[in-house]
Amino acid sequence: MNKIWLITQREYLTRIRKKSFIIMSILGPLIFAGFFGLSFYFSSTQDTEIKTIAVIDSSGMFIKRLPDTQYLKFEYLTNIKVSDFKKLLKESNYYGLLYISPIIAYSPKAVQLYSFQQPSLNITQQIANSIEKEVRNQKLLAYNIQNLDNILKSIETRIDVSTIKLTDSGEENESSTGLAMAVAYIGSFLIYMFILMFGIQVMRGVLEEKTNRIVEVILSSVKPFQLMMGKVLGVAITALIQFTIWVILSVAFVMIVKTAFMPDIPPAAIANQPQSIMGASNAAAATTPQVTTINPEIANVFTMLDSINFYVVIGSFIFYFIGGYLLYASLFAAVGAAVDNETDTQQFMFPITLPLIIGIMVMISAFRDPESSLAFWFSMIPLTSPIVMMARIPFGVPYTEIAISMAILIATFIGAIWFAAKIYRTGILMYGKKATLIEMIKWLRY
Repeated sequence: MNKIWLITQREYLTRIRKKSFIIMSILGPLIFAGFFGLSFYFSSTQDTEIKTIAVIDSSGMFIKRLPDTQYLKFEYLTNIKVSDFKKLLKESNYYGLLYISPIIAYSPKAVQLYSFQQPSLNITQQIANSIEKEVRNQKLLAYNIQNLDNILKSIETRIDVSTIKLTDSGEENESSTGLAMAVAYIGSFLIYMFILMFGIQVMRGVLEEKTNRIVEVILSSVKPFQLMMGKVLGVAITALIQFTIWVILSVAFVMIVKTAFMPDIPPAAIANQPQSIMGASNAAAATTPQVTTINPEIANVFTMLDSINFYVVIGSFIFYFIGGYLLYASLFAAVGAAVDNETDTQQFMFPITLPLIIGIMVMISAFRDPESSLAFWFSMIPLTSPIVMMARIPFGVPYTEIAISMAILIATFIGAIWFAAKIYRTGILMYGKKATLIEMIKWLRY
């Protein structure tokens, strides 16, 4: 055990003394915040190029009836055939040609959009929604209803569903599915990235020592299992130190933002804030003048954050990161010991990283339905549970399910360590011969 600790200490000290470790420890939260911020920004941006679509309406129902948007315009053509205009479309300034067949009232396939470019989903949805709304209105007009336009405008209603999360003690907390999804996405993605990044560090460290023949000297003093465990634990401690620094800096940043944008005020003042914004009486506004300086959206975000049990989220994140890392790092260490160069690692890395990729795919499904059978079982499978379970926890998962998932992960890690140690013991001193899957199975029997 003393030798394992010495190797762990050496791996840890070697890595934390590097300038790259210090720089990434400080800039890491800013880089991740920028990455996620840009991801949300790019996903919400729209194409600002104005596109004009020519419309040939053979039904006569939609002339001047399709509403223009800021970046999508419609121009209606008459006395021209579709077949003739398609030949002129490329030389024209139109983005595309929209043809509406006379059978539009009873056929959903009566609309075609011709274009030399692939139309975006926003364009097709805008056209489909506009035509569906107009067809509905035309059908209602057939019933000779008086003041139909005014009736349709008066019945248009928008509903925002507020989600209230109940605790076991009966306490009510306003929650947000979107906010829980954001926390789940960030936690799952960070675990995926950390496992892959630090696991590959273990593999490269083993491969480097094997290539330089340093391992032959080291193995004269320690056993292969002790060397492997020392490397795995050394990188694990390095990762935990770096993650702890990131958490402290991130929490400090959030507290600074919260203090700047949401000063401490009585809860009653926040509750009365919507009334003052919507035009409450001057007397009521005078009693709480500070309320008008608070952005209600920012206040709601911090209020909804209280509905997420961050003690469970952070504790689970640390456990699943450590458990997932130890599981995959032992496999990466075995791969590093089995090959002679980094090029040969590719054939073994894909089967190892494939469960992580599957976990990311199931994570997206878990956002839509955290309680589905797919999300449940993949949160129990140890190769995917670090990612999928972290995607479910912000939505609220029974503690029994978390405990079962953790127990399975620990048991699998112990088995993976035994499996990796058998391969590591033989492969670490194997040179000049490419390892195959059949060859590695033979090593398990030695």
